[in-house]
Amino acid sequence: MSLQPARLPEPPRDILHKLMDAALRAADPAVQIPHNMPELPRGKTIVIGAGKASAHMARCFEQCWIAANGRDDIKNRLGGLVVTRYGHAAPCNHIEIVEASHPVPDAAGQQAAGRIFDIASKAGPDDLIVCMISGGGSALLALPAPGITLEDKQAISKALLKSGATISEMNCVRKHLSAIKGGRLALAGAKARMVTYLVSDVPGDDPAIIASGPTVADPTHQKDARAILKRYGIALPASAEKILNDPDFETLKPNHDCFAGNKTIMLSRPQGSLLAAAKVATELGLVPVILGDAIEGESREIAKMHAGIARQVAQHGQPAPKPCVLLSGGETTVTVRGDGGRGGRNAEFMLSLLLQLRDEAGFAALAIDTDGIDGSEDNAGAIMDGESWTKAQTRQIDLADYLDRNDAYSAFEKLNDLIVTGPTLTNVNDFRAILIF
Repeated sequence: MSLQPARLPEPPRDILHKLMDAALRAADPAVQIPHNMPELPRGKTIVIGAGKASAHMARCFEQCWIAANGRDDIKNRLGGLVVTRYGHAAPCNHIEIVEASHPVPDAAGQQAAGRIFDIASKAGPDDLIVCMISGGGSALLALPAPGITLEDKQAISKALLKSGATISEMNCVRKHLSAIKGGRLALAGAKARMVTYLVSDVPGDDPAIIASGPTVADPTHQKDARAILKRYGIALPASAEKILNDPDFETLKPNHDCFAGNKTIMLSRPQGSLLAAAKVATELGLVPVILGDAIEGESREIAKMHAGIARQVAQHGQPAPKPCVLLSGGETTVTVRGDGGRGGRNAEFMLSLLLQLRDEAGFAALAIDTDGIDGSEDNAGAIMDGESWTKAQTRQIDLADYLDRNDAYSAFEKLNDLIVTGPTLTNVNDFRAILIF
């Protein structure tokens, strides 16, 4: 098997950006909302929700709803409230959009969650509640359980984010300490008919995990949340300990009456983005290999696994011949060491991958968070090719040191290899593409 790079139809970085663009287009919930409109109710249509994509979803729904039912009386019976991350708003004419903090909740999110809960509680049997739920909703829909303060909630969120816990583990804890998650929003709106639109940002696309499942049943128990906290050595304030040991404050299980007749519609999911990118890759003459849409684990370790598969392609033509692109999704995690640096899980994945492949010829890669924000910085992720290692050596950038300090953002900033898209108004989690040629 020849180790010489294969000819590509376009420069590697251009190809990677085309794959990324295809993945983001496929993740846009606006594509599916017009095909999944509910029946017109006799009463009001109340739109509520939370998440990074929720405002965009609400705007699309409003436009489609009015186009299909555009009488003045219908417009006058359309309203509601949706909370999204700062910078992710999409203006609506009839639905109120507010912004709050992510990934650590703030007072704006707490106030919005309380208002959303009240709106749902006041809906009647002739009304329709339409819930727009997407990733990020756990932090944005911050309504702590009785006795737990916002400060308690913030401290627990920060500890979980630094611990390396998976998204399913974090959301298990969150829903058991919340007055609105784990199906409790469905209970609040139980008098009305309810339809939930979902954009999945979780491995496996489990509705109970997306934004901690405010409108769906929860199969987990308080003991599961306690075990997770113990596993990661996270101490709780006394108020949270009390809630986690109160059998009367369990989340709502599938047999609860409040879920009867409710409908859940999945609009976008990670697999759809991977398939869209694979289609473009095939059109460009590349062999796409989808490694999985639900990959979890420590970012730097997942990068080592991807690097091993990439070398196998380059050296042995397995599991596919060159030119090939490895595609994957899911949500990796970062265990922050010490004070840590700047950067999210995708930049850390890319930095580890760059250290693994170093100056080997015939590789280029990209990794982003599909919401446009990797962690808490302004980048979606990072990109690299054969020149990246050379630039690092020439500029005397110690990449291993940056990785040790969880400072991948700064490393790629120095290399001018950050990817900045701005908020994409969707969120199907990580998208990774490794080109082998």
